[in-house]
Amino acid sequence: MKVLVVGGGGREHALVWKLRQSPRVNKIFCAPGNAGIARLASCVEVKAEDIGGLLSFARREKIDLTIVGPEAPLVAGIVDAFERAGLAVFGPSAEAAAIEGSKVRAKELMARYNIPTADFAVFDRPGEAKEYVLKRGAPVVVKADGLAAGKGVKVCATTDGALAAITEIMEKKIFGRAGERVVIEECLAGEEVSILAFADGETVLPMPAAQDHKQVYDNDQGPNTGGMGAYAPAPVCTPRVAEEALQKILIPLVKGLADEGCPYRGVLYAGLMVTQEGPKVLEFNARFGDPEAQPLLVLLRTDLVDVCEAVLAGRLAAQNICWAEGAAVCVVLASGGYPGSYAKGKVIKGLENVPDDILVFHAGTALVDGQTVTAGGRVLGVTAAAKGIREAIIRAYEGVREISFEGMHYRRDIGQKALKYEKGFLRQGVEN
Repeated sequence: MKVLVVGGGGREHALVWKLRQSPRVNKIFCAPGNAGIARLASCVEVKAEDIGGLLSFARREKIDLTIVGPEAPLVAGIVDAFERAGLAVFGPSAEAAAIEGSKVRAKELMARYNIPTADFAVFDRPGEAKEYVLKRGAPVVVKADGLAAGKGVKVCATTDGALAAITEIMEKKIFGRAGERVVIEECLAGEEVSILAFADGETVLPMPAAQDHKQVYDNDQGPNTGGMGAYAPAPVCTPRVAEEALQKILIPLVKGLADEGCPYRGVLYAGLMVTQEGPKVLEFNARFGDPEAQPLLVLLRTDLVDVCEAVLAGRLAAQNICWAEGAAVCVVLASGGYPGSYAKGKVIKGLENVPDDILVFHAGTALVDGQTVTAGGRVLGVTAAAKGIREAIIRAYEGVREISFEGMHYRRDIGQKALKYEKGFLRQGVEN
């Protein structure tokens, strides 16, 4: 069969890598792809947001299955357009994907179905938002309503910080139209975890819990990014937490959306805070996370095509999904200046020296005159699997040490939070 993957980041490279393992797939296209994906699939010069161009390509090439990676085309209605054309496409409809496209929509759904989350208020005028902050005080979280590439959340420890965040988002419009409305939330205390699940509109099958590292610097310092690394499984998600998240969060959301006439089909991502009262929702996403997809797809043993087809056919309940034992870790290598402005075109060295059992998923890369160069903020995701989290961390950083490019920076503490759950945890962590 022919498969089209939409997107050009590390998540899409991992999807293509996984699809290459399927005996059912004989041709993979990726639009637009990147330098790493080009080694595994035929890259198509169509942007992920060009729904008309993607639809024309899928029709012309008689694509059997399209898998959508990024959130923007999902929110824009790519699934609806493909389905109207009679084409099989994996991902939620635009109405269902609004759980990510609008934080206001997500919070309203959570309130309607009693899904545990932070207390919140919504504002479309900066003056009123600032008055609320002055009255409520800090700490608070200020969120742009729309899509902001994972950077639209400001955790504000002080009132002045919250006022500045409102100014940046609503008045300076640093996220464009995404900041026309803001959600202001209470600041939850606890440890974050990401629970992703396959959903077919009725059945919900969770994946192993993962943990992202959003801030750009070690020890969760600095501004938010699209994600500087991830690992799975995350021990903070105990069996009790996992069951509570399934019964009180994932299933109620999927059931509620179905009752409202927009069944959720695809990957459902719940970003949670594990609080003393149990897991509470920080955000919902409508697709695989990036970089959570990298360790999760490395651990997935079942044919991804089989899972996608079970979701589309509404028979996920009969699908047995198997996961490898052990753990996987992804460390993101980023361009200097990211998540702010950064230079492109820096030659990447040492890729050929990375051991074969360590995977390097390309994100922001391109081929120029036969050389692989940087072409984005997040450049590579070095990913390793092992029998345990400690060994997986060590292996991932062994791969990192082989790679270099001008301005390269990365967090040196990916996975460290997991080690505190190990017996005899050493405070200095893993040497990397």
